[in-house]
Amino acid sequence: MSAAHILVVDDEADIRGLLKEILSEEGYSVEVAANAAQARTARARQMPDLVLLDIWMPDVDGITLLREWSTSATDGCPVVMMSGHGTVETAVEATRLGAFDFVEKPLSLAKLLRTVERALDAGRRKRQAGKLFVPTLMMPAGKSKLMQQLRAELQQIATHTSPVLLIGEPGSGRELFARFLHSRSPRAGAPFMTLVASSLRDADAESRLFGSIDSGVRRPGLLEQAADGTLFIQELEDLPAAAQRLMVGALESGRFTPGGGGEPLELRARLVSSTQPGVENRAGEALRRDLLGHLNTLLVRVPPLRDYAEDVPELLRYHVDRLVDSEGLALRHFSVAAQNRLRNYPWPDNVRELKNLVHRLLIQGGGEEIGLEEVERELAVQAPAGEPLVKQDLLALPLREAREQFERAYLQQQLLLCNGKVGQLAKRVGMERTHLYRKLRSLGLDFRSIAED
Repeated sequence: MSAAHILVVDDEADIRGLLKEILSEEGYSVEVAANAAQARTARARQMPDLVLLDIWMPDVDGITLLREWSTSATDGCPVVMMSGHGTVETAVEATRLGAFDFVEKPLSLAKLLRTVERALDAGRRKRQAGKLFVPTLMMPAGKSKLMQQLRAELQQIATHTSPVLLIGEPGSGRELFARFLHSRSPRAGAPFMTLVASSLRDADAESRLFGSIDSGVRRPGLLEQAADGTLFIQELEDLPAAAQRLMVGALESGRFTPGGGGEPLELRARLVSSTQPGVENRAGEALRRDLLGHLNTLLVRVPPLRDYAEDVPELLRYHVDRLVDSEGLALRHFSVAAQNRLRNYPWPDNVRELKNLVHRLLIQGGGEEIGLEEVERELAVQAPAGEPLVKQDLLALPLREAREQFERAYLQQQLLLCNGKVGQLAKRVGMERTHLYRKLRSLGLDFRSIAED
């Protein structure tokens, strides 16, 4: 399983630094915040498994912050309060608001670590018992700047009601981001409905979207079922012509009428749609320009996985953990060499391809470690017959990027064969050692980590 993520909130820099050092040495992932504003930002960026929260802070005190989180949180994240001026009344109030425990400063290292272990264990049990971590509503993984910016953008627009258009390649996780947007909005408690646009036909578009009344029996459509929640339209351009015409009418009037008669109903659902890059240039062909104009009020571009390849190791761990928990598969972990190989793979089918790869490797089973050879066999299976894997990897890239990808993959494999020894590598590839060092640095290849592995 990946390391537990702990958020430390304390206005004293020495305390923050000490706790980060101690907890990091214990194998935890640690983030620190100096005040309530930083704590809120950190918590929105990545939900922690545990919060260590100081009570006395200059802007907003810990009890106020705990009260704020206790009224809105549905994540089951335990909070341990810290204070150098503890009183019985404060401890009672913190416990009443849901704090897991209360520790006094100066901190006892042994007691702190025991409390952290107990709190994390309690949080895991609570999530498992209450099903609080619904996989489809989990925060999208990734610590890269690109992913942090995307989560922040979605968080910002979540409170609005305007339609959202998610533009990205197939398999890039657009539905996951739509669900994340819904889960962070005031509509989170209302339904999230999904419409696969290609599943509609002209003949049934009206009944599927608006519902119908037949012999006095009323069957609500998707727009009514979504009610005050969200309707996610997958691959907007696949909507048949009749469905596009009906949607334009509903969006322009703000109302729709079920097939077979009845009173017009107000359009209350928020519409979130997905489509592929370049839709703006294709409008007027398969997709009506006026429909696109209604649904692209807010545009969010979902990047392909190759644009944030530094997150691949974390995504591998994330999907391993999810599949181990949800399907009871044996836990395995990727070697550093395997992770480096996959970080340099272009992922033509994006995150969906990564998840499927992890799923296959866990189902097939084997040793605790997934090594480079096993990964290479799986990637080779995906390559078209008779086509070299390297060529398949590079086909979709511009020349400069393709050259860099090839050089990185080539030198990485050669480094592995040389056990990370640059002297041997220089002889093997026919390069002068000083030039080779510069090349490795420019490609972001760390020969030291490969040697250690």
